[in-house]
Amino acid sequence: MTPWILLRGLTRESRHWGEFPHHLRDVTGDAPVICLDLPGNGQLNHMESLLSVEAMADYCHAELAIRGIALPCRVLAMSLGAMVAVAWSQRHPADIVAAVLISTSLRPFSPFHQRLRPANYLRVLHLLAARVSDEELETAILGMTTRLVAEPRTVIQAWLQWRREHPVSARNALRQLLAAARYRAPHRNPFDRLLLLAGAGDTLVDPRCSRTLATRWLVDFALHPAAGHDLPLDDQAWVLARVHDWRAGKETPSPVAMTSRQRLL
Repeated sequence: MTPWILLRGLTRESRHWGEFPHHLRDVTGDAPVICLDLPGNGQLNHMESLLSVEAMADYCHAELAIRGIALPCRVLAMSLGAMVAVAWSQRHPADIVAAVLISTSLRPFSPFHQRLRPANYLRVLHLLAARVSDEELETAILGMTTRLVAEPRTVIQAWLQWRREHPVSARNALRQLLAAARYRAPHRNPFDRLLLLAGAGDTLVDPRCSRTLATRWLVDFALHPAAGHDLPLDDQAWVLARVHDWRAGKETPSPVAMTSRQRLL
């Protein structure tokens, strides 16, 4: 079966998906679900993060070949991982047959103040420049990226444990941030099939970024009425339902034929 490849965002690792990969397998017909860490993150925290999204995309292409994973694949990615997925499909078009991109923001389709909401500028600068504790950092990240987490302390404690086990250096975090800031997406949709998801409660990235991209690329778009940036953490069931419905809806590989409507669910 066609595997699903999962890519996370800035400084995040595979474990930040939580139980989501297991449940994704249940709703996608038991297809293999493989979480990739980008260089500098997770089990690859000993590596230097790559300075361009394009290089990250090439890494993913090469990593699947090294692992002997048969292509093509499907990709589900969020934030920086979504940028990598776009570049990956553009540079290696035979690799990816379908993608779900979550909380996406891309140049040239959205201005900077939408790709990073102004209310976060000082907070992000403080986190980058000040010597905050790991707990302060993870608490701030949770506050910026979620709205519906029922037990935030449990999540933060898990994140702290993962940070202790696989710390991401400040240098690698900066390299990833620079790569994301410099990336410019293609004007044309590089995917055969694409679903965009966003949360109306996202205070980090304006959900209009995903809506605008859906309009420009003529692809399906679903907006959660309350969730934040980290949709799989805020409402895993909603994301899984959207993926299931999208896959069951239309199977034609034509992006124009299958995505001529824009949905608000």
